[in-house]
Amino acid sequence: MNIKDYIKQNEERFLQELFSLIRIPSISAKPEHAHDMTACAERWKELLIAAGVDEAHIMPSQGNPLVYAEKRVAADAPTVLIYAHYDVMPAEPLDLWKNPPFEPEIRDGHIWARGADDDKGQSMIQAKAFEYLVKHDLLRHNVKFIFEGEEEIGSPSLSAFLEEHKELLKADVILVSDTSMLAKDLPSLTTGLRGLAYWEIEVTGPNRDLHSGHFGGAVANPINTLCALLAKVIDEDGRITIPHFYDDVEDVPQAERDMIAKIPFDEQKYMDAIGVKSVKGEKGYSTIERNSCRPSFDVCGIWGGYTGTGSKTVLPSKAYAKVSCRLVPHQQHEKISRLFADYIESIAPDCVQVKVTPMHGGEGYVCPIHHPAYKAAERGFEQAFGKKPLPVRRGGSIPIISEFERILGIKTILMGFGLESNAIHSPNENFSIDIFKKGIEAVVAFHIELDKIKN
Repeated sequence: MNIKDYIKQNEERFLQELFSLIRIPSISAKPEHAHDMTACAERWKELLIAAGVDEAHIMPSQGNPLVYAEKRVAADAPTVLIYAHYDVMPAEPLDLWKNPPFEPEIRDGHIWARGADDDKGQSMIQAKAFEYLVKHDLLRHNVKFIFEGEEEIGSPSLSAFLEEHKELLKADVILVSDTSMLAKDLPSLTTGLRGLAYWEIEVTGPNRDLHSGHFGGAVANPINTLCALLAKVIDEDGRITIPHFYDDVEDVPQAERDMIAKIPFDEQKYMDAIGVKSVKGEKGYSTIERNSCRPSFDVCGIWGGYTGTGSKTVLPSKAYAKVSCRLVPHQQHEKISRLFADYIESIAPDCVQVKVTPMHGGEGYVCPIHHPAYKAAERGFEQAFGKKPLPVRRGGSIPIISEFERILGIKTILMGFGLESNAIHSPNENFSIDIFKKGIEAVVAFHIELDKIKN
């Protein structure tokens, strides 16, 4: 049976198995969901065993458990290590969802739910492609799976796990489906990711909340001060003002900039899709360059004072912000983390106390387009989507990808099937059922093509 017929015959089962994962609110950012993390790992173990692995285990880490599984074809055969994550982002604000986020619905040919794309839907693509290959005796190389439950909080436990289990995870290449395509009719392979550095800032003024009438204008307001500090991080040309921030930023070669300029991109459609009238960013770079191969700084959240119903005339004692930088290859997140903290503390006025706490981070990543497994992925996309995928850098971060290379010495192929319109990390996350099915076809073709190249 060919893969198209197999998908058609089993589509309802595939979806119900995916829904069984989605219904588990495996939110790694919230400690109260610890039991859901274990439940989701257990469910993945069951599904991978049913798909045809020889063995599957729930393995402890310093944080949430990992799922490890493998299928051995031959001792001397190449090995593909498939990585994915089973944790998801919090679903708030809940009132913006059209359906409960953990009760998946199918509307307009899409699955609507938290995790529909990131990363449960894309992980299921890998599992079902593997299932088809095993059941039809088409697998000619070994396959290992490692599914973690902390990617959405920066994979804090995975590096130690990798160090401890180097031999277990030994492979020739890593395959990941956790990235996106340019458009549903424009497949692409991710050749680079930005790194990440993330902090929380606490600004303290008076030793208690004060009456804004009695003290306003005479005592520094921590929220006002925090806003002023953050406003100084980016200048009028969109450049980050942290001293030495750009020391390790490699200018994009003109040849690559020329390639990027040829990528079909409708800026008006881009703006319309997110409801903005204009774009804004670093001077001298296009929108695609700004959000893929240039660093950026963003305030991810800011709070303090009174935010309840009605009014309360208060000058708050404290203000907080969570901020992040997307980094480019060669920028080390630990170095950038120190530079940022030093800078904020150096420009803070004496009338407040400022504390900068690093949260998590990771390095950027670049994949060579001449790697044999990249070529196999390229052919897989072409067979499933009818077009050769474009090589593109993406603006997101998967910090553990650079750790795979550092610790295991393995390159990663980023074979993702998401779309910007899938609204990952936002209300009404969704995933196209058509792309879900084509993704399975593409991954099946990847494995078959990889065997042709290796042999």
